[in-house]
Amino acid sequence: MTMQTSKLSKTELFERVSVPRALAAMGIPTIISQLINLIYNMVDAFFIGRTGNSYMMAATTVTLTLTMLNVAFANLFGVGGGSLIARLMGQKREEEGRKVSAYAVRGALLLGLGYAAVTALFMRPILRFLGASENTLGFAEQYTLYVIVIGTTPTILSLTLSHLLRNTGYSSQASFGLSMGGVLNMALDPLFMFVLLPRGQEVTGAAIATLISNLFSCGYLLFALKKASAKAPLTLDLRQASGLGREHKRSLYSVGIPSAVLTGLFDLASICVNKLAAAHDDLVLAAFGIVMKVERIPNAVNIGICQGMMPIVAYNYASGNRSRMQAAVRTARLYGLLVSALSILLLELFARPVTNLFLSTSAEDPAGALTTVGFAAAFLRVRCLAAPVQLINYHTSFSLQAIGNGRDTMLHACVRELGIYIPLMYLLDRLFGEMGLAAALPAGEGLAAILALWLLHRALAQKR
Repeated sequence: MTMQTSKLSKTELFERVSVPRALAAMGIPTIISQLINLIYNMVDAFFIGRTGNSYMMAATTVTLTLTMLNVAFANLFGVGGGSLIARLMGQKREEEGRKVSAYAVRGALLLGLGYAAVTALFMRPILRFLGASENTLGFAEQYTLYVIVIGTTPTILSLTLSHLLRNTGYSSQASFGLSMGGVLNMALDPLFMFVLLPRGQEVTGAAIATLISNLFSCGYLLFALKKASAKAPLTLDLRQASGLGREHKRSLYSVGIPSAVLTGLFDLASICVNKLAAAHDDLVLAAFGIVMKVERIPNAVNIGICQGMMPIVAYNYASGNRSRMQAAVRTARLYGLLVSALSILLLELFARPVTNLFLSTSAEDPAGALTTVGFAAAFLRVRCLAAPVQLINYHTSFSLQAIGNGRDTMLHACVRELGIYIPLMYLLDRLFGEMGLAAALPAGEGLAAILALWLLHRALAQKR
């Protein structure tokens, strides 16, 4: 089951290998990459938690939204371009795929530079809007300077390159590049936080470690894509971007924009959670920050499964092999539901010790830390119930993107976040306080999953 994609030709992988084996070859490296990158994002929180400073923890919660926007921007060209290239491969139109690759890389570079400039110009009002208080603003500015202003361009480029590699069958290379950055960050965090920089600069140390790790990851992925371009429809020759036709640009954006909007709306929901939590107390905000990191563990596994599924579905949709396409969709959903059920069991049983890992209760502010951990454990037991329905929503979005159905992807994203989850968040918070805010996630995701299942059934039932 741990077979590497390099041992198979891309034609064998996409067309002939059994669906479970193909999903394993594409999905396992992606899951490992997702988990390692999740761990290194959590490592910042873990080491900051060793200080016992709940305000530092709350600051990283505020900046998480800005970090997640990197994912949204990368999805625009990475998911949109990668899905299109996979479909072009299924139609044996590799030369056009190279133009898509060049266009996606150029777009990611320009978008990263633009995001960095806007953040630099309006950093303080942006952080205020995201929920930073007088207690957390300084720490949030430290992290944002290095990770977003300086580091966002290589981060967006890395994520985009990984999508392009994965969708052309180079899942192992894409995953290794992202994982390498994660492992490096784990090593550099304690060095910069507790050795090289003075006490009180732990957030700055974590940010510098993340920046260096992202630069190394970007360098490797550039090398990997350059090497893969000898056999795959990929290129770093940005001059080829000018040859991309209007029809292909429209196809790229029809998938990329909904994918970016989906992640952007997720970030908007996180902003709402942060602002509502901060209105209760900075310690409540810090607790939600811990919970949102813990619950990303099953999400990371399930997203890895869905990302492994996506190029197989796209290729077979374009080549007309509908039975194999639908088998990939069904198998990925089954695996994801099994992961979700296991995660609920473990998080319900071990909510308190898991959340306690993220904040020392015997360091700088033990009373505040104990309160924060108590909130976090209670919130986690409620929010972890969303795992299965979140999987259904993720799975539907990736499946729709794979077949180029941007319209339904956009519809699902907007209804899910704007029509259901965010209104429920405000309603339940008003009625039941912070526990109502926690309960909004499983309630909102459950309602959105009903729409998701109907949209996916309708899309797969239609003839091409």
